[in-house]
Amino acid sequence: MFSSLFNWLMGAGRELAVVFISMVPLVELRGAVPLGAVAGVPAIELIPLAVIGNMIPIPFLLFFGEKLLDWVCSLGPLSGFATKYREKLLGKTGQVTRYERLGLFLFVAIPLPGTGAWSGALIATLLKMPKTKALTSILCGVIVAGFIMLLGSQGVIGVAHLF
Repeated sequence: MFSSLFNWLMGAGRELAVVFISMVPLVELRGAVPLGAVAGVPAIELIPLAVIGNMIPIPFLLFFGEKLLDWVCSLGPLSGFATKYREKLLGKTGQVTRYERLGLFLFVAIPLPGTGAWSGALIATLLKMPKTKALTSILCGVIVAGFIMLLGSQGVIGVAHLF
C-alpha cells in the first residue's frame, strides 16, 4: 500500500514524496527515509526533507491533539482503535514523565513501533507539557531518528548490492 502511494507521489517528484510520506501517522520519517534512500534521494537532501515533513503536523498536534483524539474516539468505526491507542499512549507516559524532555526526546528518537513524532506529540499533549519544550524535544528526536534510519537504510541497501 505504501509503495503504491509512494509511486503515485513520485509523479510529483521523489523529494515531495519523501515530505508527504513523512507526514503520514505511524509511517512518518521511519518509512520515508528508507523509501527515499531506495528512490535515490541523496542523503544531504533526504534527512532535511523527511524532518520537515515529519514536523509539519506536530505544532497542530501539540495544540489540538487531545481534542483530535477525543473526536476520533467518538467516531463509531474508529473508536475502538483510537481508545486502544490512547490507552497505549497513556501506558507509555511513565517513560516520558520520569525524564520529562529527555524522555520525550528518547521516545521519539528511538525508531521502534509505536514511537515517533505523532505519538510523542500526543503524549506531550496528554501530559500537558509546555509546548515549546515538547516541540524542541520532538524535533531533536526526529533528527536523531532520521540519521538512525538513514544508517540502517544505507546498510540494507549496501548488503543488497552485494547480491
